Amino acid sequence: MGHSHSPHSDAPPSPAALAARRRANRLLTAILVPLGLLALAAMVLMWPTGDRGGITVADPYATAVGVTFDTGEVQRVSREDCPSSQALIDAGGTAQQCLVAYTVPSAGGKTIQIEVPPEVAASEAIEAGDTVKYLNLEAVMGSSGGAPPYVFVDFVRSIPMAALTLLYAGVVIAVARWRGLRALLGLGGAYAVLAGFILPGLVEGQPPLLLGLVGSSVIMFGVLYFAHGFTARTSTALLGTLFGLLITAGLAAWATDAAHLVGVDDENAYTLINASDSLSVSGIILCGLIISGLGVLNDVTITQSSAVWEMYELAPGASAKRLFSGAMRVGRDHIASTVYTIAFAYAGAALPVLILVSLYDRSFLDSITSGELAEEVIRTLVGSIGLVLAIPVTTALAVLVVKAVGIKGVPAAGAGAGGAGGAGAGVWQRSVDEGNDGDGHEDDSDRDRDRVAGVPAQAAHGDAQSHAAVPGAMPTRRSLRNQP
Repeated sequence: MGHSHSPHSDAPPSPAALAARRRANRLLTAILVPLGLLALAAMVLMWPTGDRGGITVADPYATAVGVTFDTGEVQRVSREDCPSSQALIDAGGTAQQCLVAYTVPSAGGKTIQIEVPPEVAASEAIEAGDTVKYLNLEAVMGSSGGAPPYVFVDFVRSIPMAALTLLYAGVVIAVARWRGLRALLGLGGAYAVLAGFILPGLVEGQPPLLLGLVGSSVIMFGVLYFAHGFTARTSTALLGTLFGLLITAGLAAWATDAAHLVGVDDENAYTLINASDSLSVSGIILCGLIISGLGVLNDVTITQSSAVWEMYELAPGASAKRLFSGAMRVGRDHIASTVYTIAFAYAGAALPVLILVSLYDRSFLDSITSGELAEEVIRTLVGSIGLVLAIPVTTALAVLVVKAVGIKGVPAAGAGAGGAGGAGAGVWQRSVDEGNDGDGHEDDSDRDRDRVAGVPAQAAHGDAQSHAAVPGAMPTRRSLRNQP
């Protein structure tokens, strides 16, 4: 009685496969080592000096002598006469109504009255049990009346944010285990590069395009190798990522200038413009366009590289054309999903702006090309173009690498009942049932997939035994199910 090969085997890679990976690593080293050294050298040469050049930004949390920021727990809230209306009442006027939070200071002491601003009160976000931060003016105001001595500043969110962070880390490590832990540590390193190199460099007026390219390249080298290991798959994905990064940077540089992205509709941009004449808001936007697509770009390139390697290790006799076609079917699905991912991520981040713009009496074209939305739209388009082009390039690079190093001594796919071709069938060949049009028959997409796999149409739609016997073919799941 015959046997079939499981497409989802948990067996470790064969010695031949491991040897092929080592040869691929040596091949890629000659390309990536010089690029990595160049990125590191550029980072050293461009490393910020720490001199802000006299740039000063007003700190919203700076206080006068005797004024402090304190925290406390809200015991209850009540709509009543505003504490700030006391002077008006003393003058014979009518007190205004507002929301007052009766709060016990964290440092101890009697309950105090904190006047809640109208915009916070309207959201009904504050309630008993909340921890809030407030400005304590008691030492400078005393009992002179007038403005209230306690002013609401913000909520204290450290506990829920810490809980979410721990939950996120726990879920990642529980599912991805050691690789998930390495990915989290790599993310920390990426933020260190961002905070220690890119942001100070922008403040000091370094070239934003070069700064974004160098910083992003160093981040990708570190994150990919640290999370996924020093393998041929990772190196191939890194090459594809660097290509996508170059495309994204070039498009970002052109779009920032052509679309006049100057940040005039952003309050934070105004603050930076007023802080120093040397700060370029357009340059900051350009650097942001480069950095924003790194995560999704890394995702698609590592997926494509892994897909090609898995296919090749299961079917070493497959031609380069068949490997590329099979992996690109995965890539096309990934393109469709990641385009949605980028668009919806930016839409969610800009939701308040979208609502505000939608309330204006303007046409759709005027709205999306306005200063409020143009940056988000261009960010989506630039990032999407870069990742879409990176997918075929990464796939082609991976195919070239695996075909160049080869796995010596392995018979061609389909060279026997237990050949590598049969083992690789289920990895990328879609099930016939997935292409059915509802009447139990295969549609055109099934015949297309059979042709890509190297199976003639007459064999694909004949009996299962003749299908499996085609030399060099990658049999479908139907033929595997019908094997004796």
